[in-house]
Amino acid sequence: MSRLRSSANRSTLFGAAAVLLGAGAVLASTAAPVRDRLPAAWPRVGADRVWLDQGMLGRWREHGWWTPAVIAALAVGTVLFLCWALAQFRTGRVRELALGQPGVTLSAAALASVMADRARAVDGVDRADVRLLGRPRRLRARITLVLDPDASPDAVLRELAGGTVAEARAAAAPRTLEADVRLTTRPHRAPRIH
Repeated sequence: MSRLRSSANRSTLFGAAAVLLGAGAVLASTAAPVRDRLPAAWPRVGADRVWLDQGMLGRWREHGWWTPAVIAALAVGTVLFLCWALAQFRTGRVRELALGQPGVTLSAAALASVMADRARAVDGVDRADVRLLGRPRRLRARITLVLDPDASPDAVLRELAGGTVAEARAAAAPRTLEADVRLTTRPHRAPRIH
């Protein structure tokens, strides 16, 4: 998940949580058991409070812009929420990549498998796993490498970028391909003395 999308998700969730928490606190303060336990300095909402009485509703209805403005704001909010919800499901695994000629496609699983095989061939790599994510026009390869205990991560990354990733970018052109590489090491077992 990109940093921008992650930040947008967190901001949206934080905003929704703040609104719901504030509304819940105001409504809870109308109940006598909660209102009696609040500190003296905190504002209280009376249990008999009417949020929107007939007179106030009548005054709002006298303005011709009020009803269309509320409906428009709710419609825009609903559309924005639906766009955000669709964006969460849109960036998943890529299945096929269309090549230059109509009807000719490249399986994303096949490309990921070849990338994993090439990555395993790099000196110092014990295991490799590759997943292609993103959209068909903008790909992201998530590469997980398990290195040998004595492998140099700098040398592995240099060889991976110059070989495997460069070949995958050439195969996926004209699409962009970003590589996210995660490195771990195979634990080194100390010899046992019997």
